[in-house]
Amino acid sequence: MTSVVLLGKPEREIPKLPYEIVYTNTRDMEICSMEIEPILPGKEIPTASESAENLCCWRYGMEIDVLEYMYVKYARVWIPDPEEVWKSAELLKDYKPGDKVLQLRLEEGKDLEYSLDPKTKELPPLRNPDILVGENDLTALSYLHEPAVLHNLKVRFIDSKLIYTYCGIVLVAINPYEQLPIYGEDIINAYSGQNMGDMDPHIFAVAEEAYKQMARDERNQSIIVSGESGAGKTVSAKYAMRYFATVSGSASEANVEEKVLASNPIMESIGNAKTTRNDNSSRFGKYIEIGFDKRYRIIGANMRTYLLEKSRVVFQAEEERNYHIFYQLCASAALPEFKTLRLGSANYFHYTKQGGSPVIDGVDDAKEMVNTRQACTLLGISDSYQMGIFRILAGILHLGNVEFASRDSDSCTVPPKHEPLIIFCDLMGVEYEEMAHWLCHRKLATATETYIKPISKLHAINARDALAKHIYANLFNWIVDHVNKALHATVKQHSFIGVLDIYGFETFEINSFEQFCINYANEKLQQQFNMHVFKLEQEEYMKEQIPWTLIDFYDNQPCINLIEAKMGILDLLDEECKMPKGSDDSWAQKLYNTHLNKCALFEKPRLSNKAFIIKHFADKVEYQCEGFLEKNKDTVYEEQIKVLKSSKKFKLLPELFQDEEKVLSPTSATPSGRVPLSRMPIKPAKARPGQASKEHKKTVGHQFRNSLHLLMETLNATTPHYVRCIKPNDFKFPFTFDEKRAVQQLRACGVLETIRISAAGFPSRWTYQEFFSRYRVLMKQRDVLGDRKQTCKNVLEKLIQDKDKYQFGKTKIFFRAGQVAYLEKIRADKLRAACIRIQKTIRGWLMRKKYVRMRKAAITIQRHVRGYQARCYAKFLRRTRAAITIQKFQRMYVVRKRYQCMRDATIALQALLRGYMVRNKYQMMLREHKSVVIQKHVRGWLARRRYGRTLRAIVYLQCCYRRMMAKRELKKLKIEARSVERYKKLHIGLENKIMQLQRKIDEQNKEYKSLLEKMSSLEITYSTETEKLRSDVERLRMSEEEAKNATNRVISLQEEIAKLRRELHQTQSEKKSIEEWADKYKHETEQLVSELKEQNSLLKTEKEELNRRIHDQAREITESMEKKLVEETKQLELDLNDERLRYQNLLNEFSRLEERYDDLKDEMNLMVSIPKPGHKRTDSTHSSNESEYTFSSEITEAEDLPLRMEEPSEKKAPLDMSLFLKLQKRVSELEQEKQSLQDELDRKEEQALRAKAKEEERPPIRGAELEYESLKRQELESENKKLKNELNELQKALTETRAPEVTAPGAPAYRVLLDQLTSVSEELEVRKEEVLILRSQLVSQKEAIQPKEDKNTMTDATILLEDVQKMKDKGEIAQAYIGLKETNRLLESQLQSQKKSHENELESLRGEIQSLKEENNRQQQLLAQNLQLPPEARIEASLQHEITRLTNENLDLMEQLEKQDKTVRKLKKQLKVFAKKIGELEVGQMENISPGQIIDEPIRPVNIPRKEKDFQGMLEYKKEDEQKLVKNLILELKPRGVAVNLIPGLPAYILFMCVRHADYLNDDQKVRSLLTSTINGIKKVLKKRGDDFETVSFWLSNTCRFLHCLKQYSGEEGFMKHNTPRQNEHCLTNFDLAEYRQVLSDLAIQIYQQLVRVLENILQPMIVSGMLEHETIQGVSGVKPTGLRKRTSSIADEGTYTLDSIIRQLNSFHSVMCQHGMDPELIKQVVKQMFYIIGAVTLNNLLLRKDMCSWSKGMQIRYNVSQLEEWLRDKNLMNSGAKETLEPLIQAAQLLQVKKKTDEDAEAICSMCNALTTAQIVKVLNLYTPVNEFEERVLVSFIRTIQVRLRDRKDSPQLLMDAKHIFPVTFPFNPSSLALETIQIPASLGLGFISRV
Repeated sequence: MTSVVLLGKPEREIPKLPYEIVYTNTRDMEICSMEIEPILPGKEIPTASESAENLCCWRYGMEIDVLEYMYVKYARVWIPDPEEVWKSAELLKDYKPGDKVLQLRLEEGKDLEYSLDPKTKELPPLRNPDILVGENDLTALSYLHEPAVLHNLKVRFIDSKLIYTYCGIVLVAINPYEQLPIYGEDIINAYSGQNMGDMDPHIFAVAEEAYKQMARDERNQSIIVSGESGAGKTVSAKYAMRYFATVSGSASEANVEEKVLASNPIMESIGNAKTTRNDNSSRFGKYIEIGFDKRYRIIGANMRTYLLEKSRVVFQAEEERNYHIFYQLCASAALPEFKTLRLGSANYFHYTKQGGSPVIDGVDDAKEMVNTRQACTLLGISDSYQMGIFRILAGILHLGNVEFASRDSDSCTVPPKHEPLIIFCDLMGVEYEEMAHWLCHRKLATATETYIKPISKLHAINARDALAKHIYANLFNWIVDHVNKALHATVKQHSFIGVLDIYGFETFEINSFEQFCINYANEKLQQQFNMHVFKLEQEEYMKEQIPWTLIDFYDNQPCINLIEAKMGILDLLDEECKMPKGSDDSWAQKLYNTHLNKCALFEKPRLSNKAFIIKHFADKVEYQCEGFLEKNKDTVYEEQIKVLKSSKKFKLLPELFQDEEKVLSPTSATPSGRVPLSRMPIKPAKARPGQASKEHKKTVGHQFRNSLHLLMETLNATTPHYVRCIKPNDFKFPFTFDEKRAVQQLRACGVLETIRISAAGFPSRWTYQEFFSRYRVLMKQRDVLGDRKQTCKNVLEKLIQDKDKYQFGKTKIFFRAGQVAYLEKIRADKLRAACIRIQKTIRGWLMRKKYVRMRKAAITIQRHVRGYQARCYAKFLRRTRAAITIQKFQRMYVVRKRYQCMRDATIALQALLRGYMVRNKYQMMLREHKSVVIQKHVRGWLARRRYGRTLRAIVYLQCCYRRMMAKRELKKLKIEARSVERYKKLHIGLENKIMQLQRKIDEQNKEYKSLLEKMSSLEITYSTETEKLRSDVERLRMSEEEAKNATNRVISLQEEIAKLRRELHQTQSEKKSIEEWADKYKHETEQLVSELKEQNSLLKTEKEELNRRIHDQAREITESMEKKLVEETKQLELDLNDERLRYQNLLNEFSRLEERYDDLKDEMNLMVSIPKPGHKRTDSTHSSNESEYTFSSEITEAEDLPLRMEEPSEKKAPLDMSLFLKLQKRVSELEQEKQSLQDELDRKEEQALRAKAKEEERPPIRGAELEYESLKRQELESENKKLKNELNELQKALTETRAPEVTAPGAPAYRVLLDQLTSVSEELEVRKEEVLILRSQLVSQKEAIQPKEDKNTMTDATILLEDVQKMKDKGEIAQAYIGLKETNRLLESQLQSQKKSHENELESLRGEIQSLKEENNRQQQLLAQNLQLPPEARIEASLQHEITRLTNENLDLMEQLEKQDKTVRKLKKQLKVFAKKIGELEVGQMENISPGQIIDEPIRPVNIPRKEKDFQGMLEYKKEDEQKLVKNLILELKPRGVAVNLIPGLPAYILFMCVRHADYLNDDQKVRSLLTSTINGIKKVLKKRGDDFETVSFWLSNTCRFLHCLKQYSGEEGFMKHNTPRQNEHCLTNFDLAEYRQVLSDLAIQIYQQLVRVLENILQPMIVSGMLEHETIQGVSGVKPTGLRKRTSSIADEGTYTLDSIIRQLNSFHSVMCQHGMDPELIKQVVKQMFYIIGAVTLNNLLLRKDMCSWSKGMQIRYNVSQLEEWLRDKNLMNSGAKETLEPLIQAAQLLQVKKKTDEDAEAICSMCNALTTAQIVKVLNLYTPVNEFEERVLVSFIRTIQVRLRDRKDSPQLLMDAKHIFPVTFPFNPSSLALETIQIPASLGLGFISRV
């Protein structure tokens, strides 16, 4: 059925253009069109002629030029495909009007011709650009049609692993059949508070939208979850309820949200079962209303159920199971409490074994049973009731095993003592005989009497099954009732959110009554969905005030009328049920007679008379009539029910049928469960018979129709939100997408209807600013106007000629389908042309640059090459001739060889060929007999002769040729012999011989020379011998006689000479041999030495290698030990941080519980207590809570008793064991202390008694008055010493503060100081005189005492008086000596002080000289810099330097002025004190007392004025002013005024000074009370103004300062070393406040955590907008087309946050913390926490937003992070660790920008992203989306490579960072240099009741 709605009238007559009416079939999307006449205003749109199932959606055809522009070469289109539904193809040539065939190429490379429909000439749908593929919202696609939707879902599901997608107002959820980590608490927190379009699609986004609209619009909401069995409806509904339970929380402590979630396992166990399509299929529909109060917290819930599939209890198809609860019972049969149920295996019972699949893979039924029982307990179902439920369920199982034996064809019986029936009766508590009787009989009642009739075996089995179904249905309703009671709200419900988990459209091979009801419900829901979509579209266009002339949508009201209208299918079914002999066949005939050929939606199958077909909105469904009447009647015998009601032993069983007595008949049951909001209870006591009969007539179909109408009324009264669950495949394979099944479900669930309705109007919508930003490239400069709206109008009129293609709204531009793609193509072409132009210019420049560089290099190379060539040319010429000769021979050889090869090949070929021919001839010869033989011989002879002749000729030719070649060679050799070259060669040989001969001659000459040398040496030796002989001869001659006698001797000598010569020759030969041996030995030795050296070197190398290895091993061991130590240190630090974090989390939880306790106590006091008039007691909550931290150091039990008695008995808190143990320990310590004090008291008393006894024994020399005067004298002497000390200090102060303006002679201050000095010296003289007066008074008093004594003592008295006089003279001398010594010391100290002052002055002058030199150098440098600048800049720079110098001088002068003012004020105060003392002294000196008066008048104490004490840095207050102190200093103090006007940490200093005074007084109760009140006061302030950052920061700073003061002045050595001596004097003396330091540390931790929460709440709205959405670098990020759910714009409008907003907020935080005097280390920790929050929130949103994962967004993030780092550098916080917290975000931004193609890129990514987890890296890669066509998507194979490389990385599987994580805080000790005694209390604080001490 097609409905066409005309909204308004067209403004003009539509001309006859090639527009068309397109009829789209919702089932198979077949498209046809027809030419029509122009449509006049108000004219009816024609409908399709084929069938009423076609849907009408009309569109104007594109203009010819637009078609030509879009259907061009390389354009991509979708064509139908029987396997993949749609296939992508690419145009190979441009389309021209009139073409009948499109030339296409598929993605796999195959070319085909696509024929157009000759009638409609409908072109195939265009494919969207790649940048739009994978969009979050299907309505954001430029082309809205089925293939685009299917492809987008497939890409998101398969490639990106995204299971959620928006389709307008619908959330499409595809079941992944895999557990995904996208449902944790971190994901819930990320989606909480976000707009629906700002995050990626998710079920949590739909739940958040419903929750937000409920709170904003004050209207109830509904979430409608639908889909096929196995599509994930139940899981989606469960996650939606979990989101509400997590986000809202419960309004009471009853944990309602846990009960709501606990209802799921119960309902799943009794209402879900395994089917062939789903392991956990819901076999009933449910609508859960979650109630909220006015603060939108969960207060309760209510559940309605619809159409429980009761037939599953008694029958299951193959591979299916019964309800889960039965198998859970069987799996838990071994439990002791289940022994009485007598259960066994599921295969034992008939009701659980029919499907043959009792076990589900991966499901433990016993464990599920434990969960079910726990959920029942949580919902308040007691153990007894649970056992009752299990008894009934076990009874149903045993009832199914009851068998019947046939007696005859009309009767049957139960076997005797049938065990299953016995067990059933025992469990139900009924009589066996009675139940056995009524199982085989029935009662027939007529008007007069009643009959009992036996029934057949078949009827008995049916009755048994009907009883089992009836019992289970009532048990199901009873459980639902109790669940609703447990979830019932105790307070009034303000609003609710309903979650509808209902069955989707179903069609099976055999469809029965259940499928009919399910599809009827889906028809109603689809009608409501269509109306809602139409309504939203209409409201959008009306809001934008644009004329929308036409909208059409599929109206399925005729199908609904066919089912539920008068004489419809349900009416005829109810009527047939009333007939006594009604049957399914007769009902089918009535249907045929009533509707066949009268209703187009009703058909009859061709081959069946017991079935009918209904054309639903999704598909045609054939229903089998068999069983309709029985299921509609739902007949149960009343007698069997009465037997069960009569059970006395089992109380639960009769309760199941109480509702039947009120509303239903015993023989009917509601299959839809309980409908509590639509059914009024009816009293059964006085029911009329007619009324009961009417109730008996209420059928299942009638009840279901009523409950469905109530459901539709509820949904229409709420704002619906739709979730459509899609089943991707029938085999439950994870992430496997079956296109056919997906298209079927998309058509059935209305997703494509939403697309079609959107496409019928203006699906693409842009704001004017977004349109301007996106298409600014298509505008010229003159087109840009100040008014963005007018600019967009002017541009669109030029770009799109047909004005009907777009409409201008108030804030948006509306485009028809395809127009955005057209604009995108124009934009892409413009950008491509610009890119080509840029590339052309850049490439030209690069090539020119390359050409110039190459030309220079070529010239250089040519110069060198030509020189080389010239050198080589001569050599080339020399070698050419030889080469020619060699070539000649070589070529001859080659030619000869080639010839020989050719000859051999020819011969071989001839041989083969001839052999073949010869063989053929041989065959012929055999056939031709002798003629052939003759021919053979003849031809053989001829061949031999021819061969011989040829051979001879060849040999002759060879001989001739060789002869000729030999002659040539001989001739050439002769020529060469005669040529010059020959001579040269011979000459070269002779030269060599001459050289050799010359070398031989040289060698002979050398030998000759050596021989000559030898001969000369021999001659010399011979001459010496000759001379000797001559001398001998002469001697012989001289002595002839001797000669004569010695003649014989001469002969003998000659012989000896000859002998010696021989010996000499022998010696020489031996020497030569020895030398040869020595040479040989030396050679061997050298060789051995060389070998030893080689071995030594080898040993050295081995040694070095070993040393190196040892060093390497030692270094490795050291490094490993250091690394291990570092790792252990890091691990210990991590453990410490974890422990600290755990402790601080416990503190946080404690503070939360404490606040909760306070709130509850306040509420209870408001509700219960009535304050008495006139007196109101303050709440003691904080003091009671803090009592475990308080302590008492010296309080006794008697003092503690009144405090405990003051507490009223009504408000006694429960006993705290830790407090009790502490008090017990303290009591024992006090007892020990009491005992020690008692012992010390006794000891003191004994000492006092002994001293008293000694004093009694000693004679008294002086009286009481003398003692008093001596004390006075001592006091005066001490005062004198103090005055001297003050004088010295004053002089030191004068020398130290020697400012030239103050200490210059003649200055006012100098004169005042001199006057003060003279007055002090005068006072010293007066003191000396007072001493002398006192001594004289002592003497006179002695003289007055002496006459009163006895005469006997006169001599003693005179002696004593003389001694006293002597002592007086000696004393005066001693006093004078002492005075002289003191005067010398004073002068010496003055000289030393003057010397020091001169030295200090000299040092200061030197410092001034050095500073002047530095200033001079700096001025010279500045002058040099200025001289280098141009004149204008020089003047400006000089002015700037002068301004800076004057500013610094002014600041220095101001500081000096402040110091001088402080000095003057201090000196004035001291002068006032001294002037007052001097005045008192003068008054005392004017009094003249005579000596006589001293004797006569009574003795009076002398009035000597005392000096006022110094301030000790303590503040005193009264006990009753403590509350006023806390009120003025803590509760009512405004941090801003204190931070600006007073010193930082002033409240902390004041409180500590008060604590010091209490410690000084040793008042334990005062210390404890003040500290407790302070802590409680700070808590109250933070509770009252805990959301104010300044307040929290102020009290964090003061708490830390108070804690540091307690440490600094604790007296511990570790803290005292940082103090000055004066500060160490101010340490606490009586109390150890270490426990209070721990309490204050815990309080500081709580305040820090509250501070983090406050700044997180302030920063949270800014982070995503400022860090991600806002374009800090304008023009980098492109604006993509958006869908129905608008995202936050990236253009900075008024009110949107930018990066500057974040930096301004950071500056504000930092300045506030610095003003409050917060410790620098603590500021660093706060900044680190802030940056972690910024990084975590930004990264989490990046991981959940597909539109943010692009290259340009990575650049934006990098820039934003660099700005944050710059802020850290400006604030000197780079070492705070804040930058490291941004490392994951930085790496994510880098990941968006790096290349993502090759394996090298994958390796680089894995090494770079070490701060990101594997899940985060893969998520970013999956979400990466190109913004422009020039970017490329990440391939799935690349992502798989990354996953493989990161497989071994051990990191958290958690996807998101914990944005709520708070780093553990530490408070490093930071002592204060401020002196406590100098602190002034301003009057503005109102603390006039405290005084300085």
